[in-house]
Amino acid sequence: MVAPIPVGLSTASVWPQNAAAGFQIAGALGYDGVEVMVWADAISQDVDALRRCARNHGVPVLAVHAPCLLITQRVWSPDPEVRLRRAVEAAMDLNAPTVVVHPPFRWQRRYADKFSDLVESLEDESGVAIAVENMFPVKPLARARSVSAFKPSIDPTEAGHRHYTIDLSHTAAAQEDALALAKRMGTGLKHVHLADGSGAPRDEHLVPGRGTQPCGEVLEMLAANGFDGQVVLEINTRNARNPAERAKDLAESLLFARLHLDHHQGNSGTGSEATE
Repeated sequence: MVAPIPVGLSTASVWPQNAAAGFQIAGALGYDGVEVMVWADAISQDVDALRRCARNHGVPVLAVHAPCLLITQRVWSPDPEVRLRRAVEAAMDLNAPTVVVHPPFRWQRRYADKFSDLVESLEDESGVAIAVENMFPVKPLARARSVSAFKPSIDPTEAGHRHYTIDLSHTAAAQEDALALAKRMGTGLKHVHLADGSGAPRDEHLVPGRGTQPCGEVLEMLAANGFDGQVVLEINTRNARNPAERAKDLAESLLFARLHLDHHQGNSGTGSEATE
């Protein structure tokens, strides 16, 4: 029997709660693990604290998301190379198989120039898959057209890497064909940020099935093609009115993922227990 594709929860999905809450909710709902978004939250930066969370809730760390957002430019270090190295070290310490990283910003010139070689060498040294994520253009207030803040572009397949993350909220914001992008990533696609978007030029991270993206089709295609990475729900629940509403959205998202993955994997479980 083919091993089921693990479905994890990004700790970003419980913001403004902290990473510890992400582990607790993931365990309670029946997720297979978590992706740790490293940002201002002190627990997300502390490997020992994360290890305790994983042990206490019986929820492994599937991936570490390096701190590469604009708001995390000084987490661990102001040097983006140091931040990426620290993320890889954290993944090794936590037995996480994957690190998620964004392409370099255009103004990070020295980092951008050596980014591809750096990612390759870190993978060789660590055995951790460093999955470079697709992004989306932004429209500065003073400009009429959207521009890419990333080098060489928002599409990591243009640079060429061993491993990729596809984010379906980002494909929506970029008005990118998600199925075509997944096919370009090919066997290098190692990690999925499962979310939805309306096609508006902003990063919405909707519950899958509530937007325009072919979320189910992408999952079914990957399952049919022997995908050996992880699917992680990275949705926005900050507008949830109470913990029960947040848990409902996260349970619905888990069920969506498992139903579409199981459609081709032939597993008997659907994760329906997570909605009870």
